[in-house]
Amino acid sequence: MSNEQGLQDAHVKIGTKQTMRMVELGFAAEVYVAEDADPRLTSKIITLCDKHNTKVTLVDTMKNLGKACGIEVGAAMAAIVKQ
Repeated sequence: MSNEQGLQDAHVKIGTKQTMRMVELGFAAEVYVAEDADPRLTSKIITLCDKHNTKVTLVDTMKNLGKACGIEVGAAMAAIVKQ
């Protein structure tokens, strides 16, 4: 990912439940989804983002997404919260 520092500086919700909640409530400006995450989860969030017109950016691995968010473990998805 090229904007790792941007994710660490932004207000980010990490994880499936929090990301889906932010999209459903209309608070997500953009959603990052790891390509190697469980397809059952990723298909749901991508469909939800399409429904709510939220931008989706794919990240190659869960490890890289977690690192970009400033956590030590992998993350399947994360949402940048609108300010």
